[in-house]
Amino acid sequence: MTDGRRDELRRTYLSLGSGELVAAAVFAGVATTAVVPRLGDPDDRFALWSALIPLLVVLVQAGLYWLAARTWVCRRTMPAGLAAVYSVFRVLDPVLLVVGLVGMLVWWPSAPWAAVLVLGAWSFGVVEYVNYFVVRLAYPLAETRKIAERRVPRLITDLRAARQ
Repeated sequence: MTDGRRDELRRTYLSLGSGELVAAAVFAGVATTAVVPRLGDPDDRFALWSALIPLLVVLVQAGLYWLAARTWVCRRTMPAGLAAVYSVFRVLDPVLLVVGLVGMLVWWPSAPWAAVLVLGAWSFGVVEYVNYFVVRLAYPLAETRKIAERRVPRLITDLRAARQ
């Protein structure tokens, strides 16, 4: 692969990585400053964080993956140690999502708007996990038809290449 293609991918990965980290910061910031103060019941707050923490974890993992991938793209495979860490994430993240779901159900918000918000945050965490570890779901708007192709996520491709 040419240096030009590598540079293009590195720019894309920088954009993806920083975007995921900014998204995590925005979700956490909005939750802390705008949502939590409006939740009067402590159970509502527990439900929010039960739903939001798994999403934040997946977003941060994804952001760090894209930034790290800039170092090896078009040159070598994902470092074995990092591949081992992300293989563990692949197993632990669903556990974290289930724990979040249980917490969300135990502390189900009393306000309908809060229930919708909590369910949306948790669902988005599931979608992000699926997008990174199961099947690629995120595409540019002009390429959304590719979702039906059920492509393997780049992270999984890197994990498989690191094992060989």
